[in-house]
Amino acid sequence: MTIVSRTSDLIGDTPLYELARTGTGTRLLLKLDHLNPTGSCKVRMARQIIDEAEQAGHLKAGGEIIEPTSGNTGCGLALIALERGYRFTAVVDHHAAQDKLRMLAALGAELVFVDSPPGGGVASVRRRAVASRLATERDAFHPDQHNHSGNGNGYSSLAGELLDELGGVDVLVAAIGTGGSLCGTVRALRAHGARTRSVAVEPAGSIIFDGAPDVYHQTGAGSPAGFPVGRNVVHELIDESHQVADADAFACARVLARRNGMLVGGTTGGAVHVALRRLLDYPSGSTVVVLCNDTGEKYLESVFNVDWLRARDVYDEPAHRRVDRWLSAYADSVQVAQRDLRRRASA
Repeated sequence: MTIVSRTSDLIGDTPLYELARTGTGTRLLLKLDHLNPTGSCKVRMARQIIDEAEQAGHLKAGGEIIEPTSGNTGCGLALIALERGYRFTAVVDHHAAQDKLRMLAALGAELVFVDSPPGGGVASVRRRAVASRLATERDAFHPDQHNHSGNGNGYSSLAGELLDELGGVDVLVAAIGTGGSLCGTVRALRAHGARTRSVAVEPAGSIIFDGAPDVYHQTGAGSPAGFPVGRNVVHELIDESHQVADADAFACARVLARRNGMLVGGTTGGAVHVALRRLLDYPSGSTVVVLCNDTGEKYLESVFNVDWLRARDVYDEPAHRRVDRWLSAYADSVQVAQRDLRRRASA
């Protein structure tokens, strides 16, 4: 056992979990990065952003960090800030999961709320404007995670772990918001010679890949109408992009909880949904990895609450059964392949 003296020393070295395997030998693995401190992969990039800010002289002892957030990046920044003696202010809205907001407060962050748009949904544009204004007024450091190099750079360690554990990744699937986790990991994998195919998953209603804008309830991924997509979404590093409806994303997360005992967030549910749906489209024997970026314990009042889902018209029982059938079909295909192999061996 390794004994550490700082919570941030526990970042990384998260495990892999085999969710499914096909009769053709393809594996679907989950990189359980939601087991990082603060329950999210975002703590990796939060530490890197602050490291780079200190190196560049943008943060002084006792300084303040201000950032708009849907919760996970903010929790990561709050953790590193409290360890290093900085104040942290999170600009948030009520679209965020309530437990993320409670975690921010528990970690000592100051919360500044902005109003949601008239039609509902995420207030990314408003949050960003308020954070920029406050940073100027308070002479604080505003990282702007959508454009800060530390965002993508923070996932080099994640790529290293995948290479150490697997030797290589054929397909990497992840929900995309700022772009750092998917693009940063893929860039680092390819820099080490991997020929990884990258798959970006955004909520239906997001505009990152020029989809029709609409209200969506997946938090921490996608971009709403009017929000400028940042530099950390590197289209040259993305081979496929898919949209997932809220009902499908949430159903997938709920099935993983009930079938496998694993609680992941709604956007991770969306990424797993795409991976399950497309698993047989990849060559036989492929290693497909989904980044589990967020823990489900933050969504007990939303994604895992039927009343909340029905109030937003995103509860779909057939979608639950569909995910369950996919998982059962892949397991059955492995048994069929094994029987065929035994039959050929005995012939």
